[in-house]
Amino acid sequence: MFVVGLVILVAGGEFLVRGASAIARAFHLSPLLIGLTIVGFGTSAPELIVSVQAALAGQPGIAIGNVIGSNISNILLILGVSALIAPLIIPGRKLWRDLGFMLGATAIVWTMLLNGQITRTDGLILIAGLVAFLTTAFISGSGHPPESGTETFGPNWKPWIMTGAGLVGLVIGARLLVDSATSIARDFGISEAVIGLTIVAVGTSLPEMATSVIAAFRKHTEISVGNIVGSNIFNLFGILGITALVAPIPAEARFAAIDMWWVTASSVGLAVVAFALGGLPRIAGAGLLVAYGAYLFFIG
Repeated sequence: MFVVGLVILVAGGEFLVRGASAIARAFHLSPLLIGLTIVGFGTSAPELIVSVQAALAGQPGIAIGNVIGSNISNILLILGVSALIAPLIIPGRKLWRDLGFMLGATAIVWTMLLNGQITRTDGLILIAGLVAFLTTAFISGSGHPPESGTETFGPNWKPWIMTGAGLVGLVIGARLLVDSATSIARDFGISEAVIGLTIVAVGTSLPEMATSVIAAFRKHTEISVGNIVGSNIFNLFGILGITALVAPIPAEARFAAIDMWWVTASSVGLAVVAFALGGLPRIAGAGLLVAYGAYLFFIG
């Protein structure tokens, strides 16, 4: 099951990157916008499915831990690996608005967690934040000329089919991997919160991993970075918002006291490096991976 899921996941990531890149060119949308929206939100589909199912099943630790752990692994693990493959050169000025939304979403969710529960009212606030992000992103990201020197497709529907097939493949592949890993962890008596923060979080982040790594290999650095920033915004605003509307989520004290510090530090660190270095060079990627190793050691 693990190998089958991995193969489906990689194939889905390849289809998604190729299809999304073609859509960006066809509609004169910036690759960064496509990464922030279609790719970023699409690769977050497994997190949405897992968190809603966990909330309905009375497993709030997995519902919240999945989102928090995914945001940590997205920045420290996935961007770290992607930057080692190919330096992710994107000037901070291109990301200032989106990084601002990510940091704002982090602060809002942290405040909600301090109250011990994410209520339905909180869910509405989070959804409103997502709508605000989407509105500003599309206003500023449209009107760009298509990229030159890249592959073209035949009929106009082909990129859409490739993108849709890629998303489906990512969701199916991630689900196969998460189910098997979670079952093994429970057999070893690992706590629900730690399962959510690690195995489930990394498992549901595998679509982001596959997409960002493939985008890095293909030199689509804006899609690679935009995928992660957009996914983190959608995780906080969209997934927690939708999940809280379905069922209010009790929050363990450890999330606000421990794990949100790591989310905030990694988010702020990404913003600082993006502005100071104009992106993520390989040395920054190595630093992110070291930080992720430290996080796993800390919570282990």
